[in-house]
Amino acid sequence: MTNSTTPLSPVAENRRRQMLIASVIFIIIGALWLSYWVLVGRHFESTEDAYVAGNIVQVTPQTSGTVVAIYGENTQHVKAGQTLIKLDDTDAKIALSQAQAELAQTVRRVRSLFTSNDALNAQIALQQTSLSRAKADLTRRTGLAKTGAVSSEELHHSEVAVKSAQSDLLAAREALAGNEALTENTTIDTHPEVLAAAAKVRTAYLNLQRTHIPSPVDGYISKRGVQLGQRIAPGKPLMAVIPLEQVWIDANFKESQLHHIRIGQSVSLTADMYGKDIEYQGVVVGLDAGTGSAFSLLPPQNATGNWIKVVQRLPVRISLDPIQLQDYPLRIGLSMTAEIDISDESGAQLTQTSDTLQASYSTSVYEITDHAADTLIEKIIQTNSGNQTSVATLVAH
Repeated sequence: MTNSTTPLSPVAENRRRQMLIASVIFIIIGALWLSYWVLVGRHFESTEDAYVAGNIVQVTPQTSGTVVAIYGENTQHVKAGQTLIKLDDTDAKIALSQAQAELAQTVRRVRSLFTSNDALNAQIALQQTSLSRAKADLTRRTGLAKTGAVSSEELHHSEVAVKSAQSDLLAAREALAGNEALTENTTIDTHPEVLAAAAKVRTAYLNLQRTHIPSPVDGYISKRGVQLGQRIAPGKPLMAVIPLEQVWIDANFKESQLHHIRIGQSVSLTADMYGKDIEYQGVVVGLDAGTGSAFSLLPPQNATGNWIKVVQRLPVRISLDPIQLQDYPLRIGLSMTAEIDISDESGAQLTQTSDTLQASYSTSVYEITDHAADTLIEKIIQTNSGNQTSVATLVAH
């Protein structure tokens, strides 16, 4: 009986050994990858579709004018309230002078209304005295007329004098009532005419102050488009100020990656600008209310016959560590790589509502001119209410 098994050639044996080794290697690699995914990988979601975002604060004028000076340039750091652009203020100064003169004249006119009350009261007292004298004269002449000592013509003149005195008294009382109606329940500084004139001074003063256009926030100047001599209108963007300490990351994750992402989860980020040597630590602060395509200029219309499913991405906002931003500042629009640790799913997917809302961002650079205008108005009213200090002196101060 012969053995049917043919010995393998050395080449085939070597190939078989290589295939076996390769299979073992692939099995080991697969086992390692599976172990990594079970122990580590499944607890993270990552994306390279992430970019630095931030506030681009537009510098816009509040009044029209011609640009006569520019104090800021691109890449320059400025402080909140620092003047960036100056407009020609000739017309604004003239308007302010006219408004001040009108307010001063109004205060003096209203002041005369209050002083007229005393004069009208004195006039009423005088007319009452005249009426009493006329009535007494009429009574005396009526008694004498019975004896024939006074003619009927003199008696008629006495009666006319009484009626005339009564009319003068009534006119004086009506004049007092009309004057009191203009001054009742008010003072000089709260009189409607004074308030209207004060509003014009405030408007003119603010327009003068607004010829100096300040920076709303601390930040870096960018996108300067204004030039000297340019005639600008209110609301026209002149330049932008970017506060780089307020940037955040918008990471666009696929819809299939969002199931386990929650607010409050920690995030590791790297920027292409610094490479993997610098790792930023962030926190998920919210998920956007819609995908990028939903808010595009031309949203896609999927109700068509030739529909093809496209995986959508949802922006996830990630806050950064302010200290790291100081050491390694970022710029708006830079590319980032984000990896979220999704092992803790105790957080919410949507931000919670609050009974009281607080301003996320605010500036006070526009409030200073309001206080200064009120101070100027108060001084003008005091001056023209009896104080002899000149308005020109007040304006100079």
